[in-house]
Amino acid sequence: MKNIVILGSTGSIGTSALDVIHRLGNQYQVLALSANNNTDLFLKQIHTFHPRFAAVLNPISYDKLKDQMPQGTRLLPPEIDSLMFIASLPSADLIVNGLVGAVGFRPLVAAIKAGKTIALANKEPMVMAGKTLMQECERWQAAILPVDSEPSAIFQCLSGLAGKNNYAKISDDISRIFLTASGGPFAKYEGPLDEVTPAQALSHPRWKMGKKITIDSSTLMNKGFEAIEIMNLFNVPEEKVQIVIHPQSIVHSAVEFNDGAILAQMGEPDMRVPIQYAITYPQRAISPVKKLDLFETAKLEFFKPDLERFVCLDLALAAARSGGITPAVLSAADEIAVQAFLDGKIKFTDISKLIYTTLRKVPSTGGIATINQALEADTWGREEASAILNEGTYKDAVL
Repeated sequence: MKNIVILGSTGSIGTSALDVIHRLGNQYQVLALSANNNTDLFLKQIHTFHPRFAAVLNPISYDKLKDQMPQGTRLLPPEIDSLMFIASLPSADLIVNGLVGAVGFRPLVAAIKAGKTIALANKEPMVMAGKTLMQECERWQAAILPVDSEPSAIFQCLSGLAGKNNYAKISDDISRIFLTASGGPFAKYEGPLDEVTPAQALSHPRWKMGKKITIDSSTLMNKGFEAIEIMNLFNVPEEKVQIVIHPQSIVHSAVEFNDGAILAQMGEPDMRVPIQYAITYPQRAISPVKKLDLFETAKLEFFKPDLERFVCLDLALAAARSGGITPAVLSAADEIAVQAFLDGKIKFTDISKLIYTTLRKVPSTGGIATINQALEADTWGREEASAILNEGTYKDAVL
């Protein structure tokens, strides 16, 4: 029996994870769930999976749910400590972190310090302080299994070549990592990007995801985040990471070794595949997901990203080179900018301008950000980006 905690159970990752667990049968048990606003779905999940603990961060959601808990389920107070508590439960075998943004940082740290195995879809913490988090994994004998399609593909290509997060000994054998991206809804878009609406940006051609990650995918910031994540997770320098636009999303990523051999992970674009692999790891299980038919697959295209058109990707790669607290500020400013775009306060092209203007105010620190430095940088980045948004000074940015 594997006891599983799911952080963010009503989001796209969480719902897919519960679908996988339901299908896999009684050898997997849901120990705890967390959500934020979607109380109707959350209550349905609680009644279906009967977790021992349930947690919501939103006090309004807590008030709606507190008198509706079934027998055997305890609703925890609406605070971050509740997420940290369920992320470090002694009886938990796997923590699925499907949270969005920096809110997942503290629960991830709690899970690491409890020596847990974490199925990680919440990439922002790995952007904010990935190297430090990997050092903490080694210290506490924790393990991170990437859940996002492309990092999972790289993980699968490297499986068996390294021990528990011990990628240092094989990084010298890696020549290049090909990190693929669909290109989002605007890969071949010929219209003016400054006229793009939130509805257009939320229409991803390949993946069904939450709003934040879908907008990040449309700006290619998501791919920039993933690039930083895999640099930290797999201990490879930026020059070994090559981002490739692949509109068909069939090759999920690939690893080239020093002898010229390339291992690629391929399949139909369905998030249940990497989620299931993380849940059943190191075993594999039968899945109802559509199997790839190579004879019916159309031609596969690969081309370089246009960094002048997709400035957010360029900003992310520059932040990776700067190091220190810069990636944490990048993540914070992106959250503010994306929400402002969704709220109709700024244009699509202003997302990169707001982030760029915020990053220009970051002192040159370099090095590796500690956990506390990353958290402080996140707070500072949000405050600074919000002030720049209100002042409107981002409009003058020349990228």
